[in-house]
Amino acid sequence: MIFRFKTRDVQKKAFSLVEVSAALIILALVSSGVMVVIYQCATSGANSMLRMQAFEVARENMEKLLACDSLKETVDYGDSKSCPGVKWETTVETFYEPITARMWVQGVCLARFEDMEGQEQTVELSHWLTDVSKDQLLKKMNEQDPEQGPLAGQLIEAAEDAALYAGVGVETIEQWIDNGMLITDEGSFVKGNLDIYMLSNGNPSPEEQQRQVSSQAEIMAQQGKLDDIRAMGQQEGLDEIDPKTGLTYRELEQMDFSEIWNLMKSQQR
Repeated sequence: MIFRFKTRDVQKKAFSLVEVSAALIILALVSSGVMVVIYQCATSGANSMLRMQAFEVARENMEKLLACDSLKETVDYGDSKSCPGVKWETTVETFYEPITARMWVQGVCLARFEDMEGQEQTVELSHWLTDVSKDQLLKKMNEQDPEQGPLAGQLIEAAEDAALYAGVGVETIEQWIDNGMLITDEGSFVKGNLDIYMLSNGNPSPEEQQRQVSSQAEIMAQQGKLDDIRAMGQQEGLDEIDPKTGLTYRELEQMDFSEIWNLMKSQQR
């Protein structure tokens, strides 16, 4: 007996070249997407760490300012020792707040660092430290460098410093000049003139504009009269009446700079 078996050809079908290529392309896209996500997460984490370090540096500097018993206008800067790569800057400045018509002392603490993309980033903390009384303001106005002459405390040379004194931008200072604010022949700014425009929000009345001074003689005469008023108030008592103005010295002490100067101008007429 002869047994015959049927044989059947079985052909195994493999992936074609197009299918393999498409699979490799999809795998590459998925892998690249995953790598991009991982890189962005790592970069974001590193940037967050750097920003946190910069914030700590700025916070420590601000705490030092708040712990000080007295302050003066200064600008300090340097490199952080605890956080390499972080540069700090601490500024104590005065500015005029027009809503309350008061001067304030502000502390600004900056911390700069470069992120993972090489771009400089800044963390800034600011705080109003205290207000400036009229006596302190007058004292600040009267401060002068003996080496620079008796008018050094009344003049500001650069427009940027004048803007910082008035608490406005340089463009505003230029607008005030166009609006009639006087400067000296040397191009210096008179603090008294800046006060007039600062207190009137840049739009002084004609009477206020007449109180401006621009020559050294006028500045010295103005300062001398203000010193005389303060001296008389201290010597004769705050409740006594000033024969020239009819006001008590206490009332004169309560006036601001522009009111006192306006009163002196009216007495000369």
